[in-house]
Amino acid sequence: MIANIAPHWARPGLLSLLLAVGLLPGLAATNAPATQIQPAGTRAMIQRLKDFDARVDPTSSRFFNDRLVELMRAKLAREPAGQGQRRLRFELSLELLNAGLSEQALQTLTLIEAEAAQAGRGFPQKLRREMQLRKALCQLRIGEQENCLAHHNADSCLFPISQGGVHLLPRGSRAAVSLLLELLTEEPGDLRARWLLNLAHMTLGEYPEKVPAQWLIPPARFAADYPLQRFPDIAGALGLDLDDVAGGVLAEDFDQDGFTDLLISSWSLQGQLRLFRNDGAGQFIEHTQAAGLTGLTGGLNLLQTDYDNDGFVDVLLLRGAWMGAAGRQPNSLLRNQGDGTFADVTETAGMLSFHPTQTAAWFDFDGDGWLDVFIGNESAEGDPHPCELYRNNRNGTFTECAATHGVTIMGFVKAVTAADYNGDGRPDLYLSVRGQPNVLLRNDGAGEGGRWKFTDVAAAAGVTEPIFSFPAWFFDYDNDGWPDLFASGYKIDQVADIAADVLGLPSGGVKAKLFRNRGDGRFEDVTVATRLDRVLHTMGNNFGDLDNDGWLDFYLATGDPDIATLIPNRMFRNAEGRYFQDVTTAGGFGHLQKGHAVVFADFDNDGDQDVFTKMGGAYTGDNYRSVFFLNPGHPGQHWLNLKLEGKTANRAAIGARIRVNVETPTGPRSIYKWVNSGGSFGANPLRAEIGLGNARAISSVEVLWPPPGQTQIVKGLELDRGYRLVEGEATAPPSTLRPLTFDLARKPGHAAGPAPR
Repeated sequence: MIANIAPHWARPGLLSLLLAVGLLPGLAATNAPATQIQPAGTRAMIQRLKDFDARVDPTSSRFFNDRLVELMRAKLAREPAGQGQRRLRFELSLELLNAGLSEQALQTLTLIEAEAAQAGRGFPQKLRREMQLRKALCQLRIGEQENCLAHHNADSCLFPISQGGVHLLPRGSRAAVSLLLELLTEEPGDLRARWLLNLAHMTLGEYPEKVPAQWLIPPARFAADYPLQRFPDIAGALGLDLDDVAGGVLAEDFDQDGFTDLLISSWSLQGQLRLFRNDGAGQFIEHTQAAGLTGLTGGLNLLQTDYDNDGFVDVLLLRGAWMGAAGRQPNSLLRNQGDGTFADVTETAGMLSFHPTQTAAWFDFDGDGWLDVFIGNESAEGDPHPCELYRNNRNGTFTECAATHGVTIMGFVKAVTAADYNGDGRPDLYLSVRGQPNVLLRNDGAGEGGRWKFTDVAAAAGVTEPIFSFPAWFFDYDNDGWPDLFASGYKIDQVADIAADVLGLPSGGVKAKLFRNRGDGRFEDVTVATRLDRVLHTMGNNFGDLDNDGWLDFYLATGDPDIATLIPNRMFRNAEGRYFQDVTTAGGFGHLQKGHAVVFADFDNDGDQDVFTKMGGAYTGDNYRSVFFLNPGHPGQHWLNLKLEGKTANRAAIGARIRVNVETPTGPRSIYKWVNSGGSFGANPLRAEIGLGNARAISSVEVLWPPPGQTQIVKGLELDRGYRLVEGEATAPPSTLRPLTFDLARKPGHAAGPAPR
């Protein structure tokens, strides 16, 4: 909370109301039944979502697995005995596995084999091997459900698995080892089976000793490049180890009390959007119902904004990604009403549309001081969904104008990120388009008739790859004042390509790309030079500064819907802008379960950034618990927190460039930070949390505000402090960022998971 501003709940006229509805911190149950009536727009959206769920065709997407199981069982009951029935049983086994019904999937496969044996039939080699692998996956998933979920602890599924991560109930992994050894004996070069065999032995506490030498993946292949301290997972103690499927996460101080809260979504059609308030006393308390969010469901990504410039952070919830025809779901624009509640204003704001998406970027493209938004939609053959551009009308409404300004991009857009990459004072856009060249839309300003002109210069700038990409973001990895560009690949031949890449063997997997901004409108491919020439297969992602050295690091949450894609999430430390070091195993970040939205945020106000990740896969049975990695601290490394407030620029200061000039033992140094939510999947706080390394003093802070692009210089700031910096004001008052200690004893350990299925 800013020192000279009273919290919003203490304003005259609001106190009695908040006492009545139980929203005053410390005086009422935080998630008690709310007495307020949800606004009409919220009620309308809730009904719209319910209606959609009731009429959706489960066969229109491969992700309604529990419903598809019932349909397939009914179809199987009608199918006469014979080849058609056998084929249906095999298909059902996969659907059961994806629905989390692992025992039933295994039983179905066993029944197929028994019927074939009784009839004296064999299976073609390829099908037989596929059945063996599927049985192994069923056993591995049974092991996960009985151990990592039902007996969860902070070491569960952390790669390489050891200590508390070793399974107490070994039957699943033990059976998987036998099946995988059979596969490898028949085909020694099967990298899928080899990778899974090593994992199975880890869960049994037998890695590397009992892995046959010819199939061992040596521990040295997973060694960290730098001895980063371990970041313990404390999600269970904080009540944040939510057991769910994929979703989004947004870290922000919604109630302006000086502590960063969490908003978490679930992409399930019934998945409730949940708000957890950081109470400043060491715990996170759920405020979902009190905030008026009950009934708002679904959504794979979340982005914050202050679209109405009222000083309160609003939210854009994005729905429908990956679901094809079933993805024609509405997004939600949630207005922060400043009293602890949110209202869904999507329809009244003019933003109600029905396109599959998970990605968008808030930016002031026309420089009027009000934030606009570009939404990247997913088009498929025969199912076009052009991208959308909503111009802010400065009265709480928007006008969709993509066609007017020539940006109705058609493609399977997986990421949108904004930055003024060429320094002309206008924010530009980069689009990651899976399966075709990526797009760099240079903002050329107003043209004839007031139409804004955007030009795709990706080919000329050298940033069209990877062709099969997913996440992408702008960040200044080398601290030269120019935003660089990272785009991660997203195409593999199952887990075999990951194993090949780890072993240094040829791989068909699509690799990541890092492009260094040359400052002349073009980019240089520095992927190999920075040691990122790897198959990373990334979904969720974000960046921050793990050790406060002033160089931006990043975390990649990896995987895909395939249950077999058990690969570790990856953390990379920036080695002074020269190259990146894999610190996954050193820091304890290598979660094997599917990772989605990621945030870096200083949740305990101690000056260093913690990492929260929303875990869980896309299939209905691929659930897992979210993780909260607590930063252990890095003595001698300094920091600065800045909360910017625009006046002529947008109030949230999105797009502002911060330059912190410091004095170090070796001379002056500049550290750059842009105000944004970070990566393309998960939203960091808009409060700038900046590592300063071994700085002795801060010489000055320079802020280049978004259009019209005025530079402001502020001096007199101290190390290891937080400040509120307002556009045009010569001084920056300190903010009261009160450190807290997380209460790890109040909820010891992780809550019990669901019963194995």
